[in-house]
Amino acid sequence: MTVELLIHAIVRQTTILIAQLATTRGVRAPLAQIANQVFIDLVRELERQGVSRKVSADMFGLGLRTYRRKIQRLSESSTERGRSLWEVVLEYIKERGLVNRLEVLARFSSDDEAQVRAVLFDLCESQLVFSSGTGTRTSYRAASAEELAELQRTRGTEGEEELLVALLYREEPLTLKEITGLAQSDPAQIEECVERLLASGRIECVDQGDEPRYRARALVIPLGSTVGWEAAVFDHFKALVTTVLCRLRESRTASLEDLVGGSTYTIDVWQGHPLQAEVTGSLSRIREMLSELRSRVVDFNETHELPEHHTRAVIYVGQCLIQEGHEEAD
Repeated sequence: MTVELLIHAIVRQTTILIAQLATTRGVRAPLAQIANQVFIDLVRELERQGVSRKVSADMFGLGLRTYRRKIQRLSESSTERGRSLWEVVLEYIKERGLVNRLEVLARFSSDDEAQVRAVLFDLCESQLVFSSGTGTRTSYRAASAEELAELQRTRGTEGEEELLVALLYREEPLTLKEITGLAQSDPAQIEECVERLLASGRIECVDQGDEPRYRARALVIPLGSTVGWEAAVFDHFKALVTTVLCRLRESRTASLEDLVGGSTYTIDVWQGHPLQAEVTGSLSRIREMLSELRSRVVDFNETHELPEHHTRAVIYVGQCLIQEGHEEAD
C-alpha cells in the first residue's frame, strides 16, 4: 500500500510538471502519445532491471499475449506523433491561406464547436494565427515564415542546443538514432543540431562500435542566461531522480555522514522576522560556495588527466518561496 501511494503521488506531481511545460511561453506541445510513451518506457526499464515479461504483464494487469501485442503495436508506431485538434486546425488555416470562422466551424463540424472556438482563440493568442473582423465574419490567416522566424527568435531557439548538450552530458555516449529517440524530434533537425555542436566543440564524437557516438564533457548554463532554461529544468530533474535512485539502492537509514542522499528543510518566516533574510538568502549562499568549489576543481583538472574510472559528484540545490495564508484578489 505504501509503495502504491508513493507511486501515485509522484505520478501526480510529474503530470503537473508536464502540463506546465506543455503550455510554457505560449507553446501547446502535443500530448497524444504521452500515455503510450510512458508504457513503452516502463516496459523497457522493467526488462533492463531483469523483470520477465510474464511478471511485467501481471504488474500491468494484462494477460501475457495481450501484453506482447500491445508492446508490438506501440513499438511499431512509436515514431508517429498524435494529431490534436489544435494541430489540424492550424494546418487547415495554413492550407487555405485566408479562411473565415464559419468555414472553420463547417470543416470541423464533427468536433465540439466550443472546443474549436477555444482552439482558434488559443492559436491567435500564441501568434501562430492572426485574425481580423468580428463575430462569424472573423477571418484567420496563419503567420508567415518571416513572422514565425521572428516569433521563434523572441522565444529563444538557442535553448534547443543547450538541451541537447544536457542530454549528452547526463547520459552515456549516444548514437544519432538514440539521440533522436530521446528527443522525439525530426531526425534531420537533430542531425543539424549535432553538427553545429560538433563544429563549436560543445560535444565530441567517440568511436564505440559500428556507429559514431556523441557525448558532452561539460554542461554550464551561466546564472542569468536568457536561454537554456529547458536544459536547466532537465538537469535539475535528472539530478533529483538519480539521487533518489542511488538512495533506494542502499538499505541503511540516512545519517549526517552520508555521501549519497538528500534533505529537505521547510522554514517558516515572515516580514520583519530577524532571520528572514538569512533564510531566503540560503540559495544564493550555497550557489556561491559550490561555484567557488567547482572552479577550484576545474583549475586542478585542467593540469591533470581525468582517469577513465572516476567519481562524478552531482549536487542538486533547490529553493522555493511559498506565500501561505495570502488570499487571492478577486
